[in-house]
Amino acid sequence: MVQPLYEQVKTHILARLEAGTWRTADRVPSENELVAELGVSRMTANRALRELTEEGYLTRVPGVGTFVAEQRAHSHPLEVRNVADEIRARSHDHKSDVKTLIEKPATRKLAEQLHIRVGDPVYQSVIVHLENGVPIQLEDRHVTAARAPGYLDADFTRVTPSEVLNRIAPLQESEHVVRAIQPTRQQARWLRVDQNEPCLLINRRTWANGKPMSVAQLHHPGSRYELCGRFRPENTEESQL
Repeated sequence: MVQPLYEQVKTHILARLEAGTWRTADRVPSENELVAELGVSRMTANRALRELTEEGYLTRVPGVGTFVAEQRAHSHPLEVRNVADEIRARSHDHKSDVKTLIEKPATRKLAEQLHIRVGDPVYQSVIVHLENGVPIQLEDRHVTAARAPGYLDADFTRVTPSEVLNRIAPLQESEHVVRAIQPTRQQARWLRVDQNEPCLLINRRTWANGKPMSVAQLHHPGSRYELCGRFRPENTEESQL
């Protein structure tokens, strides 16, 4: 089936974005320039630019022009994926800035979450994950020490906590709670955002070998991150979609 003309224009623009011809904040051809370059109508060019703007690839400034939008990092709200893999899947560079890596006694709250006794040893790692040098996640994780031998010996500038924990004991189950928060002064500094900027917080608890393995607070700048996913009920027939 032949693509409609506006889809062909969208494909043309997306191909140039993927190739790196235009980068974030670069101006893209106007409607008139697309008409002259591709031989389509102005209505067709307008629809292509409008839809690409609605889909988040472009941003339009009235009276100024159309520009390449800053792409937000995103993940599925119910999946547990390694943040480094998500970043590399976008052909971007992942780096980690380790802020804290210690052993400490479990508080009452941690003991309840991890099904251990108050005062039992837990490991804490606080890591800022950067995408192309820009912070997109502040990961504050507590791990049951008895269930994760060698955790403190890992080089978290080279591997992520998720990778280390999956090597020790593969993930069996996870629990997520998502909410919007205002970051603390320290969190805002590490994420390089204004303290008034809303952040997306994912509280995640994971299980391995039938027991809680870790609890993590994952902070994301609201302007740089989004959750997206697709859900299909188990009993839905293909013909009904």
